[in-house]
Amino acid sequence: MKPTVLAISGHDPTGGAGIQADIEAIASQGCHPATLVTCLTAQDTRNVYRLYPQSPTALAEQWQHLTADIHFDAVKIGLLGSAEIAALVADRLRGAPAVTVLDPILKAGGGSELADEALIDVLLGELVPLATVLTPNLDEARRLTGETLPSRCAEALLARGCQAVLITGGDEPTPLIYNTLYLPGSHKTFTWEKLPASAHGSGCTLAAALAALLARGLELEEAARKAQQYTWNAIKYGFRLGQGQPIPERLFWS
Repeated sequence: MKPTVLAISGHDPTGGAGIQADIEAIASQGCHPATLVTCLTAQDTRNVYRLYPQSPTALAEQWQHLTADIHFDAVKIGLLGSAEIAALVADRLRGAPAVTVLDPILKAGGGSELADEALIDVLLGELVPLATVLTPNLDEARRLTGETLPSRCAEALLARGCQAVLITGGDEPTPLIYNTLYLPGSHKTFTWEKLPASAHGSGCTLAAALAALLARGLELEEAARKAQQYTWNAIKYGFRLGQGQPIPERLFWS
């Protein structure tokens, strides 16, 4: 049977990020994507302008029927939209633990804030301890921890209870990209060529691909390497759809 990944995230009307990015990345790794949409968004390829979170009651009913019917090999969590939705997701995950990749989306590529302090409190207190892997970029890791150095950020996040942290450095002003996978007592740094342009939905792509590879049974380090290679290629072969960031080509690059 094909492995199945439950993607929990917001809807991006451009198709560049959010639940559509998850669907494409998960399917490209040989898994079936099932979805729960946490919120609608008003956004384009330049920025996010407003979030419209779903009713927690409605999401809870959708979750109940979906998980009663289907077994999930992994869960990928992206944009949550509200503290209430985040708390609901944490509650449901505690009842049915699974391999979980948590992408703590705090800010849009265009700069809009996507998580208030109440949501961050739920992330740190309830969701991070349930995560198999946390995938923040360095800015997100710093905001979540108050630390500056990547290693100190990772230590603080691991102390919250997650099993591993993959901190990405694609937005840093360095000639190469340094992404580091931290586990208690060890770390592995992956180095990648920096591409000319960033991409709308690159973080969603990486986290969803990682969840799918873990669902297939790959060991964490190998899954992290393959997910990064896939994401790098998707960005390299991406295309400009609108007036903002390019969209990753998640389906057809070779």
